Amino acid sequence: MKSISVQQLRDREGVPLIDVREVDEFVGGHVPGAVNIPMSTIGERLDELPDVAFDVICQAGGRSARVVQALEAHGHDATNVDGGTGEWIAAGYPVER
Repeated sequence: MKSISVQQLRDREGVPLIDVREVDEFVGGHVPGAVNIPMSTIGERLDELPDVAFDVICQAGGRSARVVQALEAHGHDATNVDGGTGEWIAAGYPVER
C-alpha cells in the first residue's frame, strides 16, 4: 500500500483527495478540496471515485488505510495519507468548514 505524509499531501497538485470520514466529521473541518465519500458508503459509491490516481484521508490514517487496501484490490490507484486530518490540523495547515 502506498502512503504519503500530510507534508507531502500539502505539496501535491492535481491529485484528487477523498475523505472517508463520516459527514459530521467532514463538515467539522477538512483538507481544502477534499471530497467526502464516507467509508460506510464507499462500496455503493465506487462509480464516484476518480478514474485517475487519488489520495485517501480520514482522521488518523486507520480507516483510510483499510479503504486504500480494499480499493487496490478492485484495481484503483489509491494512496493513504498517514496521520490523516488530525495530523494535517496539528501541523497548522488550512482547513475548510
